[in-house]
Amino acid sequence: MSTCSTVSRDLDEPIAGTAATATTWLLLEQPGPWGAKALTQSHLDPALGRALEAAAQGTGVRVALIRRPGRHADCGTLAERRVYVAHTVPGRVWLHAATTNDPGRLLDLDFAALGAGDPRTFDAVLQGRPHTGHPLALVCTNGKRDRCCALLGRPLAAELSASGVDGVWEVTHLGGHRFSPTLLVLPYGYAYGRAQAHAVKEVLHSAHEGRIVLDGCRGSSAWERPGQAAELAVRRVTGECAAQALSVVRTDGAAPRWDVTVAHVDGRRWRVVVAQGSSLPARPESCGASVLGSPARMDVVAVRELTVTAALAS
Repeated sequence: MSTCSTVSRDLDEPIAGTAATATTWLLLEQPGPWGAKALTQSHLDPALGRALEAAAQGTGVRVALIRRPGRHADCGTLAERRVYVAHTVPGRVWLHAATTNDPGRLLDLDFAALGAGDPRTFDAVLQGRPHTGHPLALVCTNGKRDRCCALLGRPLAAELSASGVDGVWEVTHLGGHRFSPTLLVLPYGYAYGRAQAHAVKEVLHSAHEGRIVLDGCRGSSAWERPGQAAELAVRRVTGECAAQALSVVRTDGAAPRWDVTVAHVDGRRWRVVVAQGSSLPARPESCGASVLGSPARMDVVAVRELTVTAALAS
């Protein structure tokens, strides 16, 4: 059976620079079935879902629903729900957790503050605390958005859970169905595609030690797509794997070409030229697409380490 993910894999479509963007992720546990637009098409009150979407608009916060791996029959109202919030900008990375029996309390959060990296409103409203467990592995399984997420994502989440991997959740949407199964790892916010269970275990082990794995990495959600590609390119050139070692500090230009400045915590800087291209030949961008498309791709044209003088001027 040909799907958007098998076509993307067969055509060897580049995966770097394709992660969803969000400085902060807000995750609410919601079991049961999910529709394509899960915040308003699930057993969550749709009015609350619309209000959460509106509250997050323009703040850098991305709201998603999560559920435990397994069957998703209607099991009635969940008495207590898990809630997570994670900020992914290097140097200020954190992950806090809480439980609530009233998801409407999320509307009392200061979304702008969360997007800017301040967790105090989360802790005050929901009695949240820093998460002390293993990194979270969020696997997209929403088959109503794309069948690949169900066909490939759900078995991956189930396999990880069954093998005792901590912190595994199904999540509503991570973008890039054609890279299924897709995965987001928090707190650092790096996304992965075409994920396999053994590779995910390595990714999570590395994340627990504050490192990232480059194989299959789509980029960090903290950056826009050109920045994602640029940061990964610097990691490949330097071999840097510390999760918070690099930051995108400047992006000049506009599509289809950008000059991105990537900084290391030790003071080094690189200028990375990123060009937007089109993935050819045309292919289905999702299994539900009625027409073929040519997905944008981020191609790294050049990576140049800056001298001290040039770095200070940039």
